[in-house]
Amino acid sequence: MIVDGAFEIDMPRERLFKVITDPALMASCVPGCESIERIDATTYRAIVTVAISFIKARFNLVIEVTRETPPESIASITRGEEGGRASQLTATNEVVLIDLGEGRARLQYVSDLSVTGRLGKFALGMMKKKAQVLAHEFVDNLKIKVSSSMHDGAAN
Repeated sequence: MIVDGAFEIDMPRERLFKVITDPALMASCVPGCESIERIDATTYRAIVTVAISFIKARFNLVIEVTRETPPESIASITRGEEGGRASQLTATNEVVLIDLGEGRARLQYVSDLSVTGRLGKFALGMMKKKAQVLAHEFVDNLKIKVSSSMHDGAAN
């Protein structure tokens, strides 16, 4: 299933690239992310809880950055499973940053997401809707974090 979207933000593309490659900041934007730790220079482990309808799943994920082209794009693969292998998740992700000039940038994202196991048994429509809701929550959280970091001067 493809989850994609885009948004514009008042931040130069170079600065936005630094923001989206900050694992701690990004984890704080991911709905349900309980923790993140660096395994090596390009690999991270995260614990993320997702609730869909009456099912709550806690995933142990490994995120591997497969390509980084500053300040234009970043690609990654996310793999993981819920405890007891009840559900498995795999996602191929890409983020592209477009310089709009005058200190603005457009962030475009696409994720090809596959969920199998007990969560994979849900209808595609329900899974896609939940994935889109989580993506919108992530974007809203990112905009808030970026805005507050700019006001604090931390994103300079």
